[in-house]
Amino acid sequence: MEAYMRSKHFLLALGIGAAVGGVMALLYAPQTGAATRKKLKRNFEDLGDSLEDAAEYLKDQAERLGKEAERFIEASKDQFEDVVDAANGVVKSATKATRSVSKLI
Repeated sequence: MEAYMRSKHFLLALGIGAAVGGVMALLYAPQTGAATRKKLKRNFEDLGDSLEDAAEYLKDQAERLGKEAERFIEASKDQFEDVVDAANGVVKSATKATRSVSKLI
């Protein structure tokens, strides 16, 4: 709980610091408000493009990992079925051997 409160205070302080820093940067900017707004708009558009690219990349990676997981699961199923078949063969052999020993006794 204490760690949660510390992280909460840290994030609050970080947010306030970022907001104050942003305001100070705008107040002391060497360009006009129109130029600053235009630059901010362009930066936000670039950020949007970057986020779209990142989202597409993550989607592709998720699809690739999903397909890889499906292949792994299928291979595991096949191996499990092989093990079950081998175990059934051992049980049948053991049963036959038990019957043979029973006949001898």
